[in-house]
Formats: sequence, structure tokens, C-alpha cells
Amino acid sequence: MKNLLKRFQNDESGATAIEYGLIAALIGVVIIVGAGQVGTALNTKFQGIATSVGTAGN
Repeated sequence: MKNLLKRFQNDESGATAIEYGLIAALIGVVIIVGAGQVGTALNTKFQGIATSVGTAGN
């Protein structure tokens, strides 16, 4: 029984899996935030282009 508890205490495979999961989640959040900011910047740029094209026809 003592040997089993010692092996359980030294087993770090679960901790490693959790660390990889946290890293993957962090990378996912960074990608989502970055894509949102790029989308907003593109929308602003296209709105400016649409305004310029709309006023050039008058």
C-alpha cells in the first residue's frame, strides 16, 4: 500500500496534461482576440473605402 501511494505521489503525467491544456486554451484565446482586432480594423478600412467610393460618384 505504501508503495502504491509513493508511485501516485511521484506520477506527474496528469499535471503535464493539464499544463498542455492550459497552454492550448491560452493560445486559443490569443487567436480569438487577434482575429477580432483584425476584423475590426478591416471593417473600419472597408467602411472608409465605401465612403470614398460613394462620394466620388457624386
